[in-house]
Amino acid sequence: MPCHTNEELEELVSIAREVTKDGKIADYIPALGEADQNDLSVAIYHVENTCMSAGDIEKSFTLQSISKVLTLALVLMDHGESFVFDRVGMEPTGDPFNSIVKLETHENQRPLNPMINAGALAVTNMIKGSDKDEKLSRFLAFTKELTFNKDIKVCHDIASSEFENAWLNRSLCYFMKKDGIIDGDVEDLIDLYSKQCSVQMHSLDLAKIGAVFALDGKHPQTEKQIIPKDIARICKTFMVTCGMYNASGEFAIKVGIPAKSGVSGGIMGIVPYHFGIGIFGPSLDQKGNSIAGIKLLHLLSEKYELSIF
Repeated sequence: MPCHTNEELEELVSIAREVTKDGKIADYIPALGEADQNDLSVAIYHVENTCMSAGDIEKSFTLQSISKVLTLALVLMDHGESFVFDRVGMEPTGDPFNSIVKLETHENQRPLNPMINAGALAVTNMIKGSDKDEKLSRFLAFTKELTFNKDIKVCHDIASSEFENAWLNRSLCYFMKKDGIIDGDVEDLIDLYSKQCSVQMHSLDLAKIGAVFALDGKHPQTEKQIIPKDIARICKTFMVTCGMYNASGEFAIKVGIPAKSGVSGGIMGIVPYHFGIGIFGPSLDQKGNSIAGIKLLHLLSEKYELSIF
């Protein structure tokens, strides 16, 4: 398995960092636009509780769409498969992650999958709790358990920036509310979703979450079964089919591991039964994925034959 030394990993980071200049920061969320385009970090957390890292590992970032995997696991534990997938589909889409098109044209008008924004908003709406604060508290507690880090918290500057600019997400919510896919107050849901996406961590924390999924939901440190095996399997399958936005097919061919990206530049990767990978590189390609992060995963997969296919 990969990278016998941190120095070897640093070499791969140096190669991948060269493409950061070809991407663009996600400045449509103003607070995200303050990131340094040249940043790139990676941590690899083995299920035997060893870790390697390289790059700008002291830099923290927000989960953004990576949080969709965690909320999916949480609501599947809350409600079961039938309840969740009656409201959200299981099929990939070739459209951008924030598209409203399929809600209008798909025959039953439910979101196609939980990894696009419409589906993720519907999933977040299903988190159990008496109000948005209790729901957020449960999500944070779940994330802290996955990372084994009690200091995980929301970056409120980024959450506020997202909330104030979430006009398209509001449109998705009102469209779904019309069809009974979501209920409750839309502004409360947007507030909760913005904070969920703004949970902040380092690459090592993200790699550790990946390691939990690599072990079918069992934490490598505590050995506790945090996520039931069947639910971990469902989440990993969605990561393969939908996790890299509308570049998921190409990513599956070129890299070939379950992965989920976010517009902050984070990527969580999983090599089943071996390790989790946490990457941060805020320079994005045209589809919203970390351009250097994908390059780095391509190099790792090619060098160490990581593909699950």
